[in-house]
Amino acid sequence: MLRAVRTAASGPADFAACGRLAPALLTGLTVWTENNGTVMDGIGRRRFVAQLAGAALASASWEAGAQTAPKPQGPPRFNFEEVVRRARDLATAPLAPSPNLPEALARLDRSFAGDIKFRPERAFLATQGSRFRLQPVHLISRRSRPVTVNLIRDGIPTPIPYAASLFDFGRAKFDKPLPLNLGFAGFRLQFQLNDPGVFADVLTFSASSQFGLLGRGQRPGAALRALTVNAGRDNEEFPFFREFWIQTPQPDADRATIYGLLDGDSVTGAFRFDVTPGAQTSMDVTAQIFPRRIGGELGFAPISSMFLNGQSESRDFGLEAHSSDGLALHTGSGEWVWRPLRNPSHPDRFAFLDTNPRGFGLLQRERRFDRYQDLEKAYERRPGYWIEPVGDWGAGQIELTERPAADASGFNIGAAWKSIEPLDPARVIAIAYRVFTNRNDAGLLPLGRALQTIRASAPAPGGAPASSTASQRFIVDFAGGDLAWFLGDPARVEPVATISAGRVLEVVLTANAHIHGFRATLDIEPPAGQTVDIRLFLRNAGRALTETWTLPWSS
Repeated sequence: MLRAVRTAASGPADFAACGRLAPALLTGLTVWTENNGTVMDGIGRRRFVAQLAGAALASASWEAGAQTAPKPQGPPRFNFEEVVRRARDLATAPLAPSPNLPEALARLDRSFAGDIKFRPERAFLATQGSRFRLQPVHLISRRSRPVTVNLIRDGIPTPIPYAASLFDFGRAKFDKPLPLNLGFAGFRLQFQLNDPGVFADVLTFSASSQFGLLGRGQRPGAALRALTVNAGRDNEEFPFFREFWIQTPQPDADRATIYGLLDGDSVTGAFRFDVTPGAQTSMDVTAQIFPRRIGGELGFAPISSMFLNGQSESRDFGLEAHSSDGLALHTGSGEWVWRPLRNPSHPDRFAFLDTNPRGFGLLQRERRFDRYQDLEKAYERRPGYWIEPVGDWGAGQIELTERPAADASGFNIGAAWKSIEPLDPARVIAIAYRVFTNRNDAGLLPLGRALQTIRASAPAPGGAPASSTASQRFIVDFAGGDLAWFLGDPARVEPVATISAGRVLEVVLTANAHIHGFRATLDIEPPAGQTVDIRLFLRNAGRALTETWTLPWSS
């Protein structure tokens, strides 16, 4: 059984420790330096300018191979091992300071910055028969950190030089040209995802290590990150990508490979991403992380999301607003767990202790438009992200963080895996997993699911006067799995409810033909001023019929 541990928060961003996480180790390459206010790549001015001179022609010509540089003799083909070597070397050097952006770009009005768009006709990877397109993203503010984007062709990496002609600047104007070694904020990888011949974003990467993955018919919502360091604490760090390498796909290929070099105060890392677009897009992630220092908590396969309000936290006549509505877990012991998300009044952090987890994710189960009524944000089309570990991850915890949110403009929810191993520069930790963009998790687990949670005040038992501790009622609808089969004999289904402190007053199970499942009404009486964990699932003859619904509650 999965054991959940709640840790109290002592302040808005001061979370108590939930366990130490072993770092994953990597090596790093490019070191940015400052030179008269412009960004210079660590390979050196002369070599960098020489590379730009060989690649500064139009992207279409480059893609067609008309300007293909002669292949050097002798050097090995670029691969993941080269990124690992660079990450390892980078970890032995101090973190280079963030480069200064050109003043004109740093001063750019944010309303104008949104006007800068890549010109689709200049997209890279547009070779004959290619199903992918690549669009670099322009730097637009002081918060953007430059990243080098390379294309690998015939085993040779070549940086994409910055060129103003790649972009439509709209209202944004600059007095003089921006430097050729400016770099980019990230890139978009596009695919004929939704319609034949129409390219749509399937993967977006930013230098900050955040990325989004989309399946067919999905809209951006939650986000993935390469790594977290001390997430939710006052000393939280934000590792960033210094450099990307994109392997040029073969004609008609439906899979793309990207390498990334990560850097940060405490760690460096080498990442390989193999993305396969489709109705349910998947990505295989392989990483090695190299720590620079002892101490700190690393979060692996992190997911960030937004939850403003759900079924039990109504807003605007009961409408919902969230990119994810629950944390799903498949534990090492085989138990399935569903934890509805909340918008708390103060920051909270929960650790679900486990060994060799089989999967976890932040999912969006509510897919009915009428529950949101938002034509622009399309919450019902936002993807859930499901993580499946590759190999054994050992002992650790899946940590859920929830922060207060006043609006739907940012991320206030986080989930990640944390190992119990301490961060140690002598340790190199490799980790691998697969990410799926989930639209309907009904096919994810073989059991019944908790479709909705409704909270209400429970009447005092037996009609007696209310006690000093207010009782609470939770209504949970379960559907799916074998539940519809039991509607012919509901008495064979048994609700199992537990509470970590206080007492369960009553649990009533009612057949719910509208959802081809059951409704459980659970009344509890928790101790005053204490937070309790509630668990509820349905079973038949000792066999679980549903996942375990769990929720913390404080009176």
